[in-house]
Amino acid sequence: MSTKSFQLTAVIERDDDWFVATCPEVDVASQGKSIEDAHANLLEAVELFLEVASPSEIKQRFTMTN
Repeated sequence: MSTKSFQLTAVIERDDDWFVATCPEVDVASQGKSIEDAHANLLEAVELFLEVASPSEIKQRFTMTN
């Protein structure tokens, strides 16, 4: 099994008492009480998306942002 490495964007914004983190390349979002928590939660959400999404869904989302 080959592993591909690539860089994605994390946009983190404050929303009242929470930090909302989004990854625009794959249209995935998460949140946390701190910047670090929001980033860690986003990383987990993106990893889970990449594990369960079909190759065509992943390709479609990457194509939408480029």
